[in-house]
Amino acid sequence: MKKFNLKLHHLITSVAVLAFILTIASSLWSSYRTNTQSLQENTLETNRVYAEKLAMTANDYIEETLQTLSISSEEVATFIDDEGKLLHEADRMKNQTNTFNSVLIVDAKGKVLATSPQSLDLKGKKLTSEAMKEAILQKKPMISKPYEGITNRLLIFISVPVFAKDGSYLGLVGGTIYLKEKNILNEVLGEHFYKDGSYVYVIDGDGRIIYHQDKSCINDLAPENMVVHEIITKLSSGASRLTNSEGDDMLAGYSYISIADWGVVAQRPTRMALMPAKNMVKQMLYVSLPLLIISLAIILWASLKIARPLQQLAALTESSMKTNEEKNLAQVPGWYYEVIQLKKALIQSLSFLHGQVSFFMDQSTTDPLTGLTNRRTLDERMQKWTQEKTPYAVILLDIDRFKLVNDSYGHGVGDEVLKFLALKMKNNTRVNDICCRYGGEEFIILLPDTSAVEAYNIAEKLRSDIEKTISPTGKNITISAGIAEYPLMATKQTSIIEKADQYLYEAKEQGRNRVVMTDETPVF
Repeated sequence: MKKFNLKLHHLITSVAVLAFILTIASSLWSSYRTNTQSLQENTLETNRVYAEKLAMTANDYIEETLQTLSISSEEVATFIDDEGKLLHEADRMKNQTNTFNSVLIVDAKGKVLATSPQSLDLKGKKLTSEAMKEAILQKKPMISKPYEGITNRLLIFISVPVFAKDGSYLGLVGGTIYLKEKNILNEVLGEHFYKDGSYVYVIDGDGRIIYHQDKSCINDLAPENMVVHEIITKLSSGASRLTNSEGDDMLAGYSYISIADWGVVAQRPTRMALMPAKNMVKQMLYVSLPLLIISLAIILWASLKIARPLQQLAALTESSMKTNEEKNLAQVPGWYYEVIQLKKALIQSLSFLHGQVSFFMDQSTTDPLTGLTNRRTLDERMQKWTQEKTPYAVILLDIDRFKLVNDSYGHGVGDEVLKFLALKMKNNTRVNDICCRYGGEEFIILLPDTSAVEAYNIAEKLRSDIEKTISPTGKNITISAGIAEYPLMATKQTSIIEKADQYLYEAKEQGRNRVVMTDETPVF
């Protein structure tokens, strides 16, 4: 009889232990998978937005550079035969614009009339590179492909033609950017936000790398790279998970620079982006494991005293991955004290575990820096309201010249500025409004049952409050915002955000520090 009871006890104990392990593993794995998917989506979107921001900055800078060269070409046309003035103009362009590593003024046959710095010793020489021949032949503003110049440097050449008043072609004014030396691309693109293996690189229309933090990669061809292929074939922006040339799993965002036929890619190691999910699992174990161990000890103790009721409880615990285990446990007959207490312990421990899972699932919907909701919650709420035909308004806003804040004060102060803006958003919105971090320094406010005019007033109140308050930088900052209304301005979730983004862009174009909700926003 003792032998039978001992075997039954071992069987009950084994089943109970296995059931608890399966419950914990299933809950942790489910939480881990959900959180990693959310982190991956958020990282891809963050990198896409960051790449677009860098592309916009580079595009604007190249436009400004070409405009500066055009103005210089008009001046050069008036003193093309004056050697002294040409040298002075070349030095002025080199030293005042701080854009080029060297500046050249060339006549219509490719002969160098003036250079800066003059140490290049190119004056009087005829340049025969394909880039120079193409610029003279086309007689229009040009941005060359990478090539090795007469000084044996890898460079790109940006030039504009010089025309006389009668329209005759006199030559060109241009500047070089030495790709493997310190150049303007370093200043325009800066360093990627993270310090964990993330990096930014730029490719030309042939898929050749023209900017990379690792200078040994410059001039390498990467047409087989998935993201590079998307840029050079579709001339578009997006995000994708890929394996880089070193075999590392990366999450990349990319954007096309139309004026130069370049593409910019920002990518982060997948393992670093998903690390918070592993930390979440560890925290769940630290919180839940002690109580689970106590519950298991109760089972071991009770299994020594009773048999049949524990067989029923063991069977239910073995199937604890189901969602109604608490209900089933409550239905087990408890005709003596030990069974009643064991039932309570199991129900409480499983309820606690589910509560912990729910808590950490909620944590995965919150932006860890600002405490606002993240992109996942934003998408779910907009989708729900759109499906239910609930009217709502969207305020899309960002901090004006936020990159300057990071460059001037460091990313620590930049984070404090983001938290400062988040607090101001909460203080200037209503109870039912949803404040969300959209990505980087971009934020969204969802306002249910709200018109664009009402949203404008709220956004303007927030803008004014921020403008008048000293930020963590010790100075005032400003924001720009765009407003869209569903279903008045668009009937699709993506279209609403695109509309708000359009008006945000117009706010930037109009001078920043303003709110725009139509092509011509009225004053209320």
